[in-house]
Amino acid sequence: MRTLRTPRTLVVGTQALLIELDSAEQVAAFHAELLRRRDAGDLGPVRDLVPAARTVLLDGVPDPAALGARIASWEVPPLTRREGPLVTVAVRFDGPDLSEVARLWGVAAGEVPGIVAATEFRVAFCGFAPGFGYLTGLPERLHVPRRDTPRTAVPAGSLALAGEYAGVYPRSSPGGWQLIGSTDAVLWDPEREPAALFAPGVRVRFAQEERA
Repeated sequence: MRTLRTPRTLVVGTQALLIELDSAEQVAAFHAELLRRRDAGDLGPVRDLVPAARTVLLDGVPDPAALGARIASWEVPPLTRREGPLVTVAVRFDGPDLSEVARLWGVAAGEVPGIVAATEFRVAFCGFAPGFGYLTGLPERLHVPRRDTPRTAVPAGSLALAGEYAGVYPRSSPGGWQLIGSTDAVLWDPEREPAALFAPGVRVRFAQEERA
């Protein structure tokens, strides 16, 4: 099995290590490997593992330089498609940018729901707002640009696309992503355990909600 090439590591402060990678897919694979090693007790006393677009930050590392040297010798396998828990979210494909996304994809608007429903996404990292996950999985030919003019308020539950990512707005906020649908799923609930529906490594499928 092909393994990832040696990543770049950078000591940040006295107890943190930043791992730099080349793609979201590499970040996902490396994050999964870090979780496996932590669960097996092979990683040492690391407090937090925080993936981002092209990096993974390890915080609470007693000797980050020594850990960075160890990581340089790791063989990290690519992530398997079925790795990670699966969350299915019911969606109404009623977004105001659905026709524009269909035009950019070169398909009819009625084909967009099927394309999205057939795609298995993965939460690459979280940010922007509590509960917001940046989801990868769309092939490059389906990447779309942000809107030229951002909206001042995007409704909570909006399913949106921008660049290589999909995402669901957990609350109303400004945003420039292309809106293709909506869901009643609660992305963030501080009374729930865990509070976030999406977490790094979670697989996500969007199922078209049947009309009443």
